[in-house]
Amino acid sequence: MIVSIIVAIAENNGIGKNNQLLWHLPGDLKHFKDTTSGHTVIMGRKTFDSVGKPLPKRRNLVITRTAGLEIPGVEVVNTLEEAIALCDPDEEVFIVGGAQIYKMAMDITDKIYLTVVKGHFDADTFFPAIDPDNWKEESSNSYGPDEKNNIGYTISTLVRK
Repeated sequence: MIVSIIVAIAENNGIGKNNQLLWHLPGDLKHFKDTTSGHTVIMGRKTFDSVGKPLPKRRNLVITRTAGLEIPGVEVVNTLEEAIALCDPDEEVFIVGGAQIYKMAMDITDKIYLTVVKGHFDADTFFPAIDPDNWKEESSNSYGPDEKNNIGYTISTLVRK
């Protein structure tokens, strides 16, 4: 199994405020959809609440501490370990947020699909620091602002050393 994180962060590691994304970047949203479609996505309940519905064309696993919670269209589990155990050992699974789930998953993650959005944003939720001793950049592409994306960003793929 390949455990991957996919995340968009600001240069100050901010990922959200008031349970919402800090920006709207159609190019990065397309990257997220193209990368995760057909795979299992694992997220925390707050992230699921911010999305508001199961992500289409993906198996959705939601982690919550709330006993007995049922959400139509998703599989509800209580721990990251339980979510991983439900996944096919031959597949790539994606951790899609939020901050607590990312932090729990860092030690078991094989790959990070990282979008860095240019600028520092007022955030109340942050991605954990990435230790450069543990990761190697496999690919990187930068995109400037354009007619659809009002902020520049870079999409990189990091693999564990």
